Amino acid sequence: MKKLVFHTTDNWASTILRVILGTVILIHGVGKLSAEGYNAFIYFFTEYLSMPILLGWLTIAIETLGSMFLIIGLATRINATILFFLFVGMIAFVHWEVGFQMNWWGQLEAGQEGYEYHILVLAMCATLFIQGGGRFSLDEMIMNNDK
Repeated sequence: MKKLVFHTTDNWASTILRVILGTVILIHGVGKLSAEGYNAFIYFFTEYLSMPILLGWLTIAIETLGSMFLIIGLATRINATILFFLFVGMIAFVHWEVGFQMNWWGQLEAGQEGYEYHILVLAMCATLFIQGGGRFSLDEMIMNNDK
């Protein structure tokens, strides 16, 4: 089980990918922790999407704690998988009906965006699931302690 969770390939690509992805998602999640960001997100989540508030809190936790774990490379495969499914949910429940492209030309209402960014996140998560956290990850340190 330990090998399944913490095994990683010794490469720089995964390191760069997890740190950048984790940082971008962390900034996105931290914005939801301010009073204004939290209230707007929870209103959108519960009123517009008709989702339970518990799922909103879980989303914020994944975007903050999960991305911090990605940055340090702890249980990278698990966190990448959880983030993958969070973004699948975002596409399915929010962005699918808008279409692929972001709102590049300002033709959509504020807040309406396509899912092209989300596809990139899915690809990054899939890569991290396959490769692991790479160099300088806690996963690597945990696995090297067994040697």
